[in-house]
Amino acid sequence: MAGAQRAERMRLIGVLMPATADDPDFQARIAAFHQGLRQSGWTIGDNVRIDTRWATTDAAEIRRHAAELAARAPDVILAHAATTVGPLLQATRTVPVVFPAIVDPVGAGFVDSLARPGGNATGFMNYEYSLSGKWLELLKQIAPGMTRVAVLRNAATASGPGQFGAIQAVAPSLGVEANPVNVHDAGEIERAVTTFARAPNGGLIVTASPAAALHRELIVSLAARHKLPAVYFERHFVAAGGLISYGPDQIDMYRRAAGYVDRILKGEKPAGLPVQAPTKYEMAINLKTAKALGLAVPANLQQLADQVIE
Repeated sequence: MAGAQRAERMRLIGVLMPATADDPDFQARIAAFHQGLRQSGWTIGDNVRIDTRWATTDAAEIRRHAAELAARAPDVILAHAATTVGPLLQATRTVPVVFPAIVDPVGAGFVDSLARPGGNATGFMNYEYSLSGKWLELLKQIAPGMTRVAVLRNAATASGPGQFGAIQAVAPSLGVEANPVNVHDAGEIERAVTTFARAPNGGLIVTASPAAALHRELIVSLAARHKLPAVYFERHFVAAGGLISYGPDQIDMYRRAAGYVDRILKGEKPAGLPVQAPTKYEMAINLKTAKALGLAVPANLQQLADQVIE
């Protein structure tokens, strides 16, 4: 009888997002997460409740929401990226945390190893550092005359310098000089890109971070204004007018994260659930943007692309 009562207990899932509630990309991801939960037999309001916190990218707001969520002692918390997982793990070492997208959980100290996380957090890696080198290769294919690249990264997380390091490692073989640019706020981004663009033959790589996603429209408009060919970590930048993107399918990763949340709700521990790599990648190219930059996109790249905007 006690077992039956336990099975019927309303479960609580916390969700901590480094975005605003009206962000369409994050709305689509959360919808995929909810869909994944439904497929596993969880119905919101019936056997599960979800406390979703839209903490924006403000560090103080993220810390406040992380502390509040941890204090509620939910059955599990879903948290996107290192900027939210870090504060959560400072707030609790007992509540299970699942990350649907993170760059370097080992380097950040969130897990002991990918195969055996060992603590209260696990989930999905969205970028292996080698992918960062691929961004530079793609950009060089589209803009062969490029000899310098500005790399927008978040220096405050382990993944920011890590992604830049991977780009820096392949840059000499492609005849390109890599320059780091920090993405703290809009003013800093605008000043740095404007200064960089004063010299010729430049390009732009936007590495994965919530701050870059937040300032997406600004970054895309700066690239257009200064005629900089740019590669981005996800396709929403290309839909907004960016040149090319390459990265994992985030919707798929949120759906898979729902599977881990389901397994934890059914009694498994994060310590024993391995951190998984992406299984689906997608490339998007904006031919209108290429034309405006005076660039010809190689036919083989267009054939490889999952989405081509004419």
